[in-house]
Amino acid sequence: MSAAATQILRRQPTWASTASPIDISARRIQQHQLRYSTFRARVRPLYVRKVFKMSLPNTYPRPVTVAIIGGTGISHLEHFTPTASLTVPTPWGNPSSPIIILETDAGAPVAFIARHGVHHQYTPTEVPSRANIAALRSIGVRTIIAFSAVGSLREEIPPRDFVVPSQIIDRTKGNRPSTFFEGGVVAHVGFSDPFDAKIGKIVKRCEGALSGGAKIHEDKTLIDKRIEGPQFSTRAESKLYRAWGGDIINMSAVPESKLAREAEIHYAMICMATDYDCFRDDAPPVNVTEVMGHMKANALNAQHLVGHLLEELVKEEHDDLHTGVALKESAKYAICTSPAGMSKEVKERLRFLFPDYFPADDS
Repeated sequence: MSAAATQILRRQPTWASTASPIDISARRIQQHQLRYSTFRARVRPLYVRKVFKMSLPNTYPRPVTVAIIGGTGISHLEHFTPTASLTVPTPWGNPSSPIIILETDAGAPVAFIARHGVHHQYTPTEVPSRANIAALRSIGVRTIIAFSAVGSLREEIPPRDFVVPSQIIDRTKGNRPSTFFEGGVVAHVGFSDPFDAKIGKIVKRCEGALSGGAKIHEDKTLIDKRIEGPQFSTRAESKLYRAWGGDIINMSAVPESKLAREAEIHYAMICMATDYDCFRDDAPPVNVTEVMGHMKANALNAQHLVGHLLEELVKEEHDDLHTGVALKESAKYAICTSPAGMSKEVKERLRFLFPDYFPADDS
């Protein structure tokens, strides 16, 4: 397979080089607004919109087994060619964006979906995660690699370092639909290890792709602290999360990871530290140029990392990540409701995800 690379995140804005320092001690919340709201809302790479506006076929002739979920879009994919733009309606609504199918020069396909929409119009609570995961499953995806900008809760995870989390403490408030099994069907799918360990090890082996001394942290009791958003944590909450053992914090891991597990999809998240969360009482002033520099470096490293990662994933030894054999039927045997007790509507919903488990002739 030819080398594949992707610039997952961001392009530095023209105003970054002239911005004045921000006094965190007086206006700490602006640091967080810079990390997410200001950057994500205003600085959308133009290529993202261009790709989604391209006139591409709305069908693709073969299954696509690997998908990338991007939180802030991608500016370009080297050695990848956009070949299709799929609009996939689901029983849970429409995905947050069309699914763009890209191919390497060797013809290997990869799916991309924009978590927050083409124009970053969905807040973390509003992201249609069920539709996103269901749509990816329906086109054949069995492995998802999700990217997320995060705040660091640990001094040893500085900005520009990457983290492959192994655990989640879910601090959402139940505002986000987090299961496919409701409204007449009950299932209890195991979620003890929310992220795929094999993918995490593959990511770690690709650490050499990172430049500037950036590291990939793993196996360090990496607990992905979840907050509901769109507001950020208080200082007291940030310190509490550290006391609980949290290492990073974001707004995107739940319910995405839970739904992927229910859909029998291998899921890993690559988290890119952009700054420290607000636990530090004596934090020095930060300026826009510095933070945007971290984001630009993360974008370049994400580009290199994804190229190496995709080259690894196509190796024969990782065929199980393309077939989903390790998770196959895990949802089927987690269903507690008897088929005889399911309505026609429930079966139709589940058939979209699992046509083999709920055949069309099953009344």
